[in-house]
Amino acid sequence: MEDIILVIILVAGLAIGGFIGYYFRKLSAAKEVKSAESKAEERVKKAQERETEILLEAKKQALQIIDDSKKEAEERRQEVKKQQERVEKREAAFDRQLLELESKQQQLYQKAEKLEQVKTELGKIREQQMIKLETIAKMSKDEAQAVLLKNVEEMIKDDLAGRVRKLEMVSSEELENKARDIITSVIQRCASSHAAESTTTAVSLPSDEMKGRIIGREGRNIKTIEQLTGVEIVVDETPETILISGFSPIRRHLAKLTLEKLMEDGRIHPGRIEEAVEQARKDLALNIKKAGESAVREAGLLGVDPRLAQILGRLKYRTSYGQNQLVHALEVTHLAGMLAEELGADVTITKRGALFHDIGKAVDHEVQGGHPEIGYDILKKFGMPEEVAYIAKSHHEDMPETLECVIVKVADAISGARVGARKDTLENYLQRLTELEEVANSFAGVDKSYAIQAGREVRVFVKPEEIDDWAATKMAKDIATKVEADLKYPGEIKITVIREKRTIEYAK
Repeated sequence: MEDIILVIILVAGLAIGGFIGYYFRKLSAAKEVKSAESKAEERVKKAQERETEILLEAKKQALQIIDDSKKEAEERRQEVKKQQERVEKREAAFDRQLLELESKQQQLYQKAEKLEQVKTELGKIREQQMIKLETIAKMSKDEAQAVLLKNVEEMIKDDLAGRVRKLEMVSSEELENKARDIITSVIQRCASSHAAESTTTAVSLPSDEMKGRIIGREGRNIKTIEQLTGVEIVVDETPETILISGFSPIRRHLAKLTLEKLMEDGRIHPGRIEEAVEQARKDLALNIKKAGESAVREAGLLGVDPRLAQILGRLKYRTSYGQNQLVHALEVTHLAGMLAEELGADVTITKRGALFHDIGKAVDHEVQGGHPEIGYDILKKFGMPEEVAYIAKSHHEDMPETLECVIVKVADAISGARVGARKDTLENYLQRLTELEEVANSFAGVDKSYAIQAGREVRVFVKPEEIDDWAATKMAKDIATKVEADLKYPGEIKITVIREKRTIEYAK
């Protein structure tokens, strides 16, 4: 029974406690709801206030924009009004000027009509006076004019003749002095250095032992070099030096390059010599090209065909009367350019014509004809103007037609006439050697020929497939006979005909 009572009491306590808890929770929830409603109302109020502020600010800005737009429109209206007023003023001024111009034009027309009337009246009066004068003098107008001129001529003839003679003398003296001053000034401004080898070139050796290696066993190395380059190698007692003798500068330079390559490589034998000569030929061709391009740059010319510059570079190894032709061409170019500036000629055409005036000499041994005609054809082929090509063609003529050609002719003469520029004896010697080679080359079957030992020997290399041993012997006699008949020379000349045949096979 007691247990039941305890249970009832416990249940009743739990019920009372649950009721009390529920009551307090309800009160708490009511407070929270009330607080949330209060905060919500406050936020709504703030939002409404912010909305009102934004609307006011927007209205204020809109009013400001409207005011600014009205002001800007008013300013533009005023500016347009001012511009319109200026245009109206200009139109009014233009109308006034137009009226004045029309008025002046009308006045000019009236004056012109009056002037024409006066001229007509003067013409009539002059005709009447002439008729009266002819009637009085019993002489026509033409007859009177002829008599008057004859009398005046008789009166002043002697005086005019004296004046003309005096003017001619004064003009001649002034022209000579002016020309002398110009040429003197130009020569002083053009300073050239000339130092050219004649017929020998020295090659420095690292030691005297190298001489023996260059000569080779039984002289086979030196003979191969001489055969391939067409020069004579002179080995004497001069320490660490050998000489290359030959009248052709290009052959001497080829031999020098070959020797330098052999000494640099260290291997010296006939096979290696042939390779060195071939490489030296390529290097020589490159040197010729660089020499031509350098000359064009030094002359200050633009737009020159590289192939034409390469032909010009050949003049580095060409001499005339002992004067290096490339150096001569540059000297003539500088002189002619300064003369053209002094005389008011075309400087560009003058300098181009001067630089290439002897271009024909670079190939005159390959092409028939004189070097002026050859040079003209070369320049026309590479697109040079007719004025430039004409200079090359006519710079040796007595009466050139253009001022530029006359200037180049004068500069050419100055360069050649300079003391020490040319050596006639050397030129005659070189000409004799060239003629010896030409005689040998005129025979059929000849591959190449070289005049060596100052012209005392000619080595002739023949084509083995065309010339046999018997024909080679006969050719030597025929060449000697023709040399005796065509050339004049002191002493005797040795004719050596060389026939060499090579057969090459490869073992695999």
